[in-house]
Amino acid sequence: MNTPTHLIVGLAAFARPNSRYVTAAAVAGSLAPDLSLYVMASWALFVQGIPAGIVFGDLYFSDSWQFVFSIDNSFFAWFLVILAGFWWRLDWLLVAGAAAILHLLLDFPLHHDDGRAHFWPFTDWIFRSPVSYWDPAHYGRLVGGLESLLCLALTVILLIRFKSKSSKALIVLLGLTGVFPVLAPVIFG
Repeated sequence: MNTPTHLIVGLAAFARPNSRYVTAAAVAGSLAPDLSLYVMASWALFVQGIPAGIVFGDLYFSDSWQFVFSIDNSFFAWFLVILAGFWWRLDWLLVAGAAAILHLLLDFPLHHDDGRAHFWPFTDWIFRSPVSYWDPAHYGRLVGGLESLLCLALTVILLIRFKSKSSKALIVLLGLTGVFPVLAPVIFG
């Protein structure tokens, strides 16, 4: 699933219009499993000047990158965050962990050959789903279309729930970025 859709889903599930900290935690938890990819890819592309084909064709699948992904995509690591939130009675920590788990639950069945080791540190096994959220050879067009519909529907729901102009602007931005991967080929040919 695309990261903006994860953010929209996490906001729809956990954000509270009257609680800035809980809403921020929903965003942080929804983003956290993908954050290392953005940081490492940005560094490789823009600082080191490595071509995108090497970054996403070689480095992405390297042992070192996959090790980092196994940590921030581990169900067990995020369950520990949830337990810490319960233990210390910190709603924001609980929500961050729950939003990250939701992210992983949505990613798990939607990665064909680019999945993550979701059960680290107990195993480095990676589920190879027959379905992909992006790869047309594995129903990517269908799944991408369904993802866009979900993103659009949740964006409308969030726009109804949140009243401030800044919240609405962020929601619209995320919603548009969430549906862009499906709309871009239609718009730009």
